[in-house]
Amino acid sequence: MSSKPKNVTFTLPVELVEKYRTYAKNKDITSVNAGVREALELYAVKVDKERLRNEMKSASEDPKFMSDLKKSMEDFEAIDNEAGRED
Repeated sequence: MSSKPKNVTFTLPVELVEKYRTYAKNKDITSVNAGVREALELYAVKVDKERLRNEMKSASEDPKFMSDLKKSMEDFEAIDNEAGRED
């Protein structure tokens, strides 16, 4: 993410803050701020994947969606088979 940074305030457990300060002191991370930012970015990816997984599960339980998907797969079957041929 490369958008404009915004300062925010969070309340975190003291132990977690100290752990990140130790990481920064030991050069495991460039700074506490950088470590927290990276952790939040990774967590956002995890949440996004879970949301997508849930949406796909819901779609798979929708008979109309599954019918449309089957029809689309049948419509493209010949083209898919041709593309998969090794001449």
